[in-house]
Amino acid sequence: MVSVSEVRTKKDIKEFIELPLRLYRGCEQFVPPLYGDEKKLLLAGGKPKISESVFLLARRDGQTVGRIQGIIQKQYNELHGERRLRFTRFDSIDDTEVSGALFSALEEWGRERGMDTLCGPLGYTDLDREGLLIDGFSEMSTFEEQYNYPYYPALVESAGLTKEIDWLEFELRAPEKKNPMLERVALRALELSRLHIADTNIPKKDYINKYKEGCFEVLDECYSKLYGTVPISEEEKAEIVGQFMLILNNRYLPVILDENERVVAFGLCFPSIGKAIRKSGGRLNPIALIKLLRAVARPTTVDLGLIAVLPEYQSAGINAVLLNGMVDMLTSGDVRSLETNLNLETNTAVISQWKYFTARQHKRRRAYVKSIK
Repeated sequence: MVSVSEVRTKKDIKEFIELPLRLYRGCEQFVPPLYGDEKKLLLAGGKPKISESVFLLARRDGQTVGRIQGIIQKQYNELHGERRLRFTRFDSIDDTEVSGALFSALEEWGRERGMDTLCGPLGYTDLDREGLLIDGFSEMSTFEEQYNYPYYPALVESAGLTKEIDWLEFELRAPEKKNPMLERVALRALELSRLHIADTNIPKKDYINKYKEGCFEVLDECYSKLYGTVPISEEEKAEIVGQFMLILNNRYLPVILDENERVVAFGLCFPSIGKAIRKSGGRLNPIALIKLLRAVARPTTVDLGLIAVLPEYQSAGINAVLLNGMVDMLTSGDVRSLETNLNLETNTAVISQWKYFTARQHKRRRAYVKSIK
């Protein structure tokens, strides 16, 4: 018999964090989140200023066999006039009794708080891990996204959830031949719009502090209408910068400025650190930290977080500046491949840009939905 209970004790927190580490032990494709970040989140009970959260554990015969988190993202619901309950951090053994018990308990928790729709996997913001992997199980996950076994979609669908939207992921390699037109358009776009690329030859902390507010403003404006997104709070901004400061590298964070030094576009990329932290279970012990710092200093793979260009510049060729920089990255250094992370399947404008590379669509993730009235 399966029992489901809320995470309340330090022992529960440890079980919640370590269940996926046990489930995926020996799995070469799985990349854990940072253990310390997960522990901090659970000790705080989630992010109460922007949401209401619950963390659930499923047990059978005294053994933890499943987990799930529920999030009521207050800001999203208020902005859209909806009563949605998000699920995330879902992990389970291959057993519909376990997954069914988890979803049933989560749905009841949501209904008690007036929610009428369950959706996910989605986190607190668009910068959290999201989507259930439904294709590409033999591919290594990026640090920014979550891997899951091939049996997971069946578990989710057996609980009555159906597709709401998919994301596609691509691996980009250097083109067989560089497109000279792309470089010309990039240079001309900067000249005509009187823009310039920020100097990256300053200390990383200074660089990020100088441009972070402008980047967040561009991000909020560009992504406001995309699926599942919410404006990022000041608390979230500080947390995001703190979490990613260690792995950010100025070379992979191009910022485009106008004549008044206002940020009008940027590309957020991360040196791939998946291999560096995989075996440590996300713990930054001395060996893992050394591997991570090496990966950040000289990556062979770079994960593309996102590209954002203010609407008034989107038809001015500014995307070409960022794309041309990505081509240069692949043709003039140690970087051999780029991972796009998530592209909404409906976002043809973004997907069409990968024609400038040798592109391989190698993963697909899904967001599910279910009425829980």
